[in-house]
Amino acid sequence: MDTVQKIVIVGAGFAGLRLAQDLINNPNFEIYLIDKHNFHQFQPLMYQVATARLEPASISFPLRKVFQKAKNVKIRIAKVKHVDYNKKFITTSIGTFDYDHLVIAIGCTTNYFGNNNLKDYAYPMKTIPEAIQLRNRILQTFEDALNTTDQDKLQSLLNFVIVGGGPTGVELAGALSEMKRYILPKDYPDKDFSKLTIYLLEGAPHTLNPMSEGSKKMSQKYLEELGVIVKTNTIVSDYDGSVVTLNNGEKIHSKNVIWAAGVTGNFIEGFPKESFTRGNRLVVNRFNEVKHLEHVYALGDIAFMETQKYPHGHPQVASVALQQAELLAKNLKSISKQKAKKEFEYTDKGSMATIGKRKAVVDLPKFSFQGRMAWFTWMFIHLMLILSVKNKLLIFMNWTISYFNNDSTLRIIMKPAKNKVKTKVD
Repeated sequence: MDTVQKIVIVGAGFAGLRLAQDLINNPNFEIYLIDKHNFHQFQPLMYQVATARLEPASISFPLRKVFQKAKNVKIRIAKVKHVDYNKKFITTSIGTFDYDHLVIAIGCTTNYFGNNNLKDYAYPMKTIPEAIQLRNRILQTFEDALNTTDQDKLQSLLNFVIVGGGPTGVELAGALSEMKRYILPKDYPDKDFSKLTIYLLEGAPHTLNPMSEGSKKMSQKYLEELGVIVKTNTIVSDYDGSVVTLNNGEKIHSKNVIWAAGVTGNFIEGFPKESFTRGNRLVVNRFNEVKHLEHVYALGDIAFMETQKYPHGHPQVASVALQQAELLAKNLKSISKQKAKKEFEYTDKGSMATIGKRKAVVDLPKFSFQGRMAWFTWMFIHLMLILSVKNKLLIFMNWTISYFNNDSTLRIIMKPAKNKVKTKVD
């Protein structure tokens, strides 16, 4: 194929970033990487930003810095509004872009399952801005508790309810428990925070329900050892900003509800209805091509692919996104050379979660383990996945200091400025 192919990648998450990286400086491709943020965010450590263990910059990577040496990758910061797959162009907040190949890698957003009260009052944690918002709320809660004398109001303030017992919920519950145990007594010696109560609510029978039996049991055991109240087979039916109502009729008074219970695909207008399936995901074939469309691909969390091993679609995790991006890069190169494409087959290398200091669970394809070694394994793997050497060192230093003194120096409340600066439109 003699002509240069124009590839538009929408989304700079794990899949979009890896695809662009694998096609760097390939003379056959001109790449436009479009995202509404100018950075890539490392979601697995988002909870550590929310609990003031890491700064946002430690898990954020400027896209232009990543692609400084790439001659064929152009970064555009914009929100995609519409796709015209017949005429092969997309409409964004900064204009239109035509394409030869379009790759949708926009990931997922928080799913409130149609409950507008939860959407209005619960705190999500899917993006860096949301993690910062949650950090501000957690730290402000401790300040407000100093000046609250009414015991009912105080208990409501100190009840943290985390909805969702997957890795995000489990790791967040563990981090909050360690804040209660190690940090609050030092930061607030004049206040008794023994009434701070952390609830973890999960609709399935176990925390970390997709993992092995050993990991499911140990994760709950670790949480309960840390003082977390774990309620499984429990679904939140409503939350009005003050009272959490459960499916069994039980009520929990809380001013702090954190929603980590589900995701749904981000939406772009223009695709036919038959291209979507449950969870607002785009149906793709074994080449990640979107159903009924030519030269349009979907990767990662937004993609739904049925295979013999995964008849209900692949898990929405980073490893799937990375492997799909790697194969699509190879297939696009094969197309440019008029060679045969290869079908996608996911290789599950395992899953893991950390609950607290020296408490983690790891499932590998042939065996699983828990405890101290699992905790070190979790730290090592996550450090290796971080993009830059500088960020690896920053995170390692933070973790090392925290390990020895059970503390951090990042508990700063940074709220946005209230005054609005007007911008004149010419």
